[in-house]
Amino acid sequence: MKIIYLHQYFNTPNMSGGTRSYEFAKRLVQKGHEVHIVTSWCRETDQQDWFSTVEDGINVHWFPNAYSNRMSFKQRIIAFFKFSFVSAIKAASIRADIVFATSTPLTIALPAVYAARRQKIPMVFEVRDLWPEVPIAMEVLKKPTHKYFAKKLEKWAYKNAKAIIALSPGMKEGILSTGYPTERVAVIPNSSDNDLFSINPDETSTYRLSISWLQNNPLLIYTGTFGFVNDVGYIIPIAKELLKLNKDIKILLVGDGIEYEKIKELAIEHNVFEQNVFLQKQLPKSEIPVLLSAATIACSFARDIPAIRANSANKFFDALAASKPILINYGGWQKDIIDKNNCGLVLWQDNPIEAASKIVEFISNSNQLKAASYAAKHLALNQFSRDTLAEQFEQVLNYALGVEKKSPQQITAEFYD
Repeated sequence: MKIIYLHQYFNTPNMSGGTRSYEFAKRLVQKGHEVHIVTSWCRETDQQDWFSTVEDGINVHWFPNAYSNRMSFKQRIIAFFKFSFVSAIKAASIRADIVFATSTPLTIALPAVYAARRQKIPMVFEVRDLWPEVPIAMEVLKKPTHKYFAKKLEKWAYKNAKAIIALSPGMKEGILSTGYPTERVAVIPNSSDNDLFSINPDETSTYRLSISWLQNNPLLIYTGTFGFVNDVGYIIPIAKELLKLNKDIKILLVGDGIEYEKIKELAIEHNVFEQNVFLQKQLPKSEIPVLLSAATIACSFARDIPAIRANSANKFFDALAASKPILINYGGWQKDIIDKNNCGLVLWQDNPIEAASKIVEFISNSNQLKAASYAAKHLALNQFSRDTLAEQFEQVLNYALGVEKKSPQQITAEFYD
């Protein structure tokens, strides 16, 4: 099949950020399909108009359109609609069999539906976050008219989709609450790239010994965005308590975003900056595996808002692939996974003193660490393998084309019925 794949923020492994679309598209190409990614180039460039590259057999069409987590809400909205307009024309010009669009932003539905209607081909929609529920819960969308039109756009996007992929059970529930048919929703979460995270122990030792403050000390690592929703500053008061309990435990926060400087200032204020908390700017995805291989525990943080508990953070699945216990500070389906499989540590609703005590106790128990690491890798190989989930992804596309007899719900029913 020939696929138009709309993703406003597509990344290759040489870029920082999630690579779900790259990994799925690469596997589709390996199966003999032709994939055209329509995306934006958010970084500095001299290009003024569309330009194309081929990434591991994937045809990628880039449009220069500045965007970052540091932009204001108004600037982001402008970037969303600008890309919607130009990508609608571009996508409609590429003759294909099917259109696939992945959000966020929800405005990606506009060019997807336009291209699908122009070519009279099916559209499959992917929900990466519950929009507009999350921005409404965070009070980013405040005005009644904004909420009204956002919810209208959500329902319109779903109505025009032959099938929908949700990245978590909670997202599926949000989709079904709009009246969308249950049997046409598949749950395909973010995935574990097991081959990518198979690191030679010698590389890990070399990395650890190259950092003067690390050496053989226990290490907690966070890699990702420093945005409001990520609540990375949550760990700073805990770090202050950790200094009292075990000053050898180190915390490395890697990434960038609107709250990067704020978190640095908070760490300085709590007297933990470069004592047991260290910050590093974002890295390409290709460099994350060695980084995580040095971790004792990998972390995923999110602000405690019910709508956010349905998140499907890449860092959670990267931790599993790296065979690392995963620490989270939120409830929801990922908490349930950790509780059921004993693959990490949940600090949901714990105060800093309680959280620090749990971390010290967990790290001090070598048998528990080993068991959690084993359980993490078992999940990565058996439930969240990128190869397995990519096959399910292909099946959903084939369903939309009338080739696959199983419904999207049946395709992923083994884990999410």
